[in-house]
Amino acid sequence: MPNRYFDPVKGAELYNRYLDEWLIAEDEGLDIIVNEHHQTATCIDPAAPLILSALARQSTKARLLILGNPLANRKNPVRVAEEMAMIDVLSHGRLEVGFVRGVPYEVLPANSNPARMNERMWEAIDLINEAFTRHDGPFSFEGDFFHFRNVNIWPRPYQQPTPPIWVSSTSPGGARKIGTYGYRLATFLTGFDGTRKVYDSYREGWRSAGLGDDIPTDRLSYSGMVYTADTEEEAYAGAEKLLWYVTSNKVPAHLANPPGYVPTAANLQIMRGAEHPLKAFQQQPSVEKAIEKGIMFAGTPDQVYNQIKRMYDYVGGFGNFLMMGQAGFLEHDETVAGIQKFAREVYPRLQADFPGTRISGY
Repeated sequence: MPNRYFDPVKGAELYNRYLDEWLIAEDEGLDIIVNEHHQTATCIDPAAPLILSALARQSTKARLLILGNPLANRKNPVRVAEEMAMIDVLSHGRLEVGFVRGVPYEVLPANSNPARMNERMWEAIDLINEAFTRHDGPFSFEGDFFHFRNVNIWPRPYQQPTPPIWVSSTSPGGARKIGTYGYRLATFLTGFDGTRKVYDSYREGWRSAGLGDDIPTDRLSYSGMVYTADTEEEAYAGAEKLLWYVTSNKVPAHLANPPGYVPTAANLQIMRGAEHPLKAFQQQPSVEKAIEKGIMFAGTPDQVYNQIKRMYDYVGGFGNFLMMGQAGFLEHDETVAGIQKFAREVYPRLQADFPGTRISGY
């Protein structure tokens, strides 16, 4: 979409509105998550570290998760390590560092190579982790994709040895790799069966790496769209506006699957008819179907609690719920109302009944 459709005056209003909504969420006892996308109208945050730095100064108590830094498209992982360390210090140790590969339609604007993106991302994570933890002077790093002769970041992170590290994946193969590192896994809109497969694979990776038999639920997270209100009718009206994020996110095939981005085995499955859980849903979207598939949680506080509990039980438990409570046509007052209703009448019950100290499994 040509950027002539972007109104900078309206954009300035929206940025300040969104910052206000994040701070309201903090006031209600929630933590904060930010993400980024590039050259798209569905997300106008092309530089999450900038938004995060503002929140690090304006907020006082919320944990701040960036999910995340698209490492396969960033040319300089050391710069990412510097940015994250600075935000961790600025926030007095409230940062949660998230890394993502980057979605396929961002390969072209990043002038990036879609082949071997996973390998590039993991090498960048290794370099950043070493930059966080090496304090004995400059070290050199020679990898397949990145070459640095002098790494010695200032500042170093506030949290030692590193801030908590998250990596996102919607595939079992990616989740297994994350599990071998013991990093926190985030998966997004994968529904009941997709999430179960992703979590099972993470557990396999964790155990194969010798990290122990028990996987704490705080290693796992799920992200879904959420709207809570006093009545089902009111909640569904808000949820309908949230669905815009799914129904409007249309990407041509040549950008959705650039050569080399998807592993060969996955491409074979696609050619044989396999579909992403959202693809069939997008053909006839509705709030009811989104709830049924486990990508939406909407209704009264009791209904939303029970919907999340159903997902929790089905997938074997997770310790972090990433709430997408603003998108599309939701106005400020509607967004705030949904945040407050969830934070006051659903979240305390989830915290009491599903503490992060539980063990994940069936």
